[in-house]
Amino acid sequence: MALIEEMEKQGEWLFKYRGQLPVLLLVFGLLTFYFQMRNDALFPVNQQLWMFVCLGVSLIGLAIRGYTIGQVPKDTSGRNTGKQIANTLNTTGIYSIVRNPLYLGNFVMYLGIALYVQSIPFLLVFILLFFIYYERIIFTEEAFLRKSFGQSYLDWAAKTPVFFPKFSLWTKNKLRFSLKNVLKREYSGFFSLFLVFFCLIGNDNGYNMALLN
Repeated sequence: MALIEEMEKQGEWLFKYRGQLPVLLLVFGLLTFYFQMRNDALFPVNQQLWMFVCLGVSLIGLAIRGYTIGQVPKDTSGRNTGKQIANTLNTTGIYSIVRNPLYLGNFVMYLGIALYVQSIPFLLVFILLFFIYYERIIFTEEAFLRKSFGQSYLDWAAKTPVFFPKFSLWTKNKLRFSLKNVLKREYSGFFSLFLVFFCLIGNDNGYNMALLN
């Protein structure tokens, strides 16, 4: 099998399970955090302040996702896993400055969690695995978009960065922002984020209480 076909096949599999596989990384992060607490923290900062900083980073990621979802047409940028769906090509609003704003939001959201673990090796592993993981998914999605929209997609992709935004390209979105759409599609991510931080903070406090006793 040619490499391009192999990458597309891998991307299809990762796309199908993209909602479940990151959980494994979070579990690994919790275990790393659990053992890391038994050593000196690699980031010598006030733990409560660090918690707010990391939570703020994750909320920025969630806000990027929410802003993206709030201004996209129906049947685009969804949580579908069975197959690729795109009735229209999103090229305005946040899609005018970056081709994959939802994955950018995911990265920033998970980055806050990875930073809270306070393990440089874990942080480096997280960044490496994230880009390998989403590289395959993006490859598969863009192959689908290229087949679906042809030259229109190629023209947009030629000037719009894959992952790191170029703000000078900003084009106003003609669609109105829909808070209802955000709440409908992103509530699970919101609660999951706070559940993870609740587990991390609870684990941290539990360990600190054990030290005091």
